Amino acid sequence: MHKQQSGFFLVREEILPEAIKKTIRVKEMLKRGEARTINEAVEKMELSRSAYYKYKDFVFPFYEASRDKIVTLTLLLDHKQGVLSRVLNTISADSGSVLTINQGIPLQGVANATVSIETADLAVDLEALLDKLRMVEGVKRLEVLGQA
Repeated sequence: MHKQQSGFFLVREEILPEAIKKTIRVKEMLKRGEARTINEAVEKMELSRSAYYKYKDFVFPFYEASRDKIVTLTLLLDHKQGVLSRVLNTISADSGSVLTINQGIPLQGVANATVSIETADLAVDLEALLDKLRMVEGVKRLEVLGQA
């Protein structure tokens, strides 16, 4: 008999069943201290305790899944002095550790870059860092290429 391996998938929130969305919100409420007990949180979310316990160990926000990982980003950068430096400084400012950098030759005013980051010591959630990087002047596009 072939044992099926479980895997991880990135799924947009809007297609998740209501019970899973509520489970995620209950976990966030508990983490933020908006509810003192599981009972209080599930009651506020109008979720049964059994549904919470069924899903709680299987759903988590993307940034939690990315904790203590190596995340590889691909960026499209304006070919202007200092853009890559600002990207690296932004990562460093939030205690991200840059492991590798690969930048292609600029073509038509833009350059592709790939940056691998160790997330173990990040001072912010990965999603917050990605938002900051997207705001860096000269960053045209940023995507998560993969994580290990």
